[in-house]
Amino acid sequence: MNTEEQKLRLHVNIYICTIIVGLAISGLTAFPLETEMAYLVKRSETYPISLKTWLRTVYQAIKTTNLRYPFLSYGTDWLAFAHLMLAVLFIGPLKDPVKNKWVIDFGMICCVAIIPLALIAGNIRQIPIFWQMIDCSFGILGIIPLILCRINIKKIEILEEDYGLCR
Repeated sequence: MNTEEQKLRLHVNIYICTIIVGLAISGLTAFPLETEMAYLVKRSETYPISLKTWLRTVYQAIKTTNLRYPFLSYGTDWLAFAHLMLAVLFIGPLKDPVKNKWVIDFGMICCVAIIPLALIAGNIRQIPIFWQMIDCSFGILGIIPLILCRINIKKIEILEEDYGLCR
């Protein structure tokens, strides 16, 4: 493996680790929603009134639901679990990016699919547009390291092909 390929693989690993960490944080923070919302509401005095009102509404809904119907939070537990399992999925391209480039493609598809889901389901569920935009931003920000990763994987493939021809 030459220096150029080593540099490309390092960049690929950095991009993939960024995605893994992002997915893991997203997953882990989906478990304690009531606690997190209570924290945000307590510190919302400097927030714009629309955001403060939305956070209070969400907190009250989660608190009331957890008191009366705690089993409904099991759905967000599964959401958290899915994020953690998706993070594990990216270990494959971390080990062998060329062989597992399909995971990167899958991740890019997921990032693009976030946008219509957030806009359609957000509208149906009466989620404020500013919150829908926050949700869309996960897809927009997430696709950046994946695109950079995919570009570098393509360069690694070319280097490997060139190396194979030189043998």
